[in-house]
Amino acid sequence: MMTDNMMTDKPKSARKRVRGVVKSDKMDKTVTVVVERLVRDRRYGKYIRRKSTFAAHDPHNGAKEGDLVEIESTRPLSKTKRWRVVRIVRRRAVPGPAVATLAAPQEVVAEPEPEAQA
Repeated sequence: MMTDNMMTDKPKSARKRVRGVVKSDKMDKTVTVVVERLVRDRRYGKYIRRKSTFAAHDPHNGAKEGDLVEIESTRPLSKTKRWRVVRIVRRRAVPGPAVATLAAPQEVVAEPEPEAQA
C-alpha cells in the first residue's frame, strides 16, 4: 500500500527555508537575520508587514550586514541558534567613494564701488 508521502520526492519533515536580510554580523560564526512577511488582517483585509528575527549559524563568517541570505531550520546549535545560512543570495550594494560633481565655472562679477559723496 502506497501512501501520499511515498509518492512525493520530499522527505516527511522537509526543513523550512526563508530569505532575509542580515541585521548584524558582530558575533563569531553567527548572524542575525530579519525575515519580513505579509499577513492579511482578518477584519479589514489589509496586508500588514510582520518581522521575525533569527540567529543563524554562519561557519565561514561570509555574510555581512545588509546581505540577502537564505537560511534553513536545523537542530538546536546553541541557546538561540536554530537556523543556518545556506547561501548568500545577494551582497549589499556598497556605495563607492563620493565624487564631487563640478558645476560649470561662473564668472565673478565685481560689485560696483559706492560713489564718493562730496
